[in-house]
This record gives sequence, structure tokens and C-alpha cells, in this order.
Amino acid sequence: MTGSGLRSGQLADAAGVNQQTLRYYERRGLLDPPQRSPGGHRLYPAETVTLLRVIKTAQRLGFTLNEVADLLDAGRHQHRGRSDTGLQARARKKLVEIEQRLADLTVIRDTLGDAISAGCDDLVTCAANTCCPLPFAELAEQRQEGSRAR
Repeated sequence: MTGSGLRSGQLADAAGVNQQTLRYYERRGLLDPPQRSPGGHRLYPAETVTLLRVIKTAQRLGFTLNEVADLLDAGRHQHRGRSDTGLQARARKKLVEIEQRLADLTVIRDTLGDAISAGCDDLVTCAANTCCPLPFAELAEQRQEGSRAR
């Protein structure tokens, strides 16, 4: 660290990201443009490490970069009185999305397990078999119903 901040490489190493990520986040408005040293090096405040860790953690929790940007913006503008803009409301919404994905993944896991147990070895042959546990028949019905609705 220099007297006035961290260089790009130092910041990237400390936060566990690469330098391209820093520039991308700057373009997206997630990071403020850094100051420059007399030699032209980008210099970031030390607290940028924490901000980058917050962004990466939010992404691991399932938030998109757009959602992270909105959360950061809401925090910067102190919308604490509005329950529809803060972390609590968005975390609840994200939790519902994650629970739905988990339910979908459970169905997929169970269906694949059934296919393995049934000895399915060829998709085309399996699709023609009425005992096939894969949902080929259901998908065909959905397509036919969609065609009729048009």
C-alpha cells in the first residue's frame, strides 16, 4: 500500500479478484473511479477491499450485478425508511427464488436418479418407451398445448 491508496494489483490481490474485474466494476458504476498517482497508477482507498468482498459475497448469495448495484445504491442513499428497497426485502425475494430453484433441482435430481435406476441408456429409445422416467411425454404435451393456444 502506498501513502495514498492501493494500486490495482494490490487491491485485486487483497480482494481476490483480477484487475479486469476492477475496471469492469468501474464501468458498471460499482466502484468509484480511482485517483491517479503522479505516475498515472490507479490508487484505490483501502476500504475498496471491503466493498469488493461485499460485491463478491452478494454474487455468491445469488444476487446479479444489477441487483448488487441497486443494493449498494440504496445503501448510499440511506433509504432505510423504505422497506421495499433495502437488503431485507431483496433478501426475502432472493430467498423465494432460491427455494424455487432448489425445488426444481430436487425434481431434476430425482428424475435423473430414476433414469439411472431404470437403466436408460439412449435418449431416443427411452423417449419412445412408456416406462421411461424422463419427462419426454410431458414436454411433448406442453408443446402441443402451446401450439393449440396460438
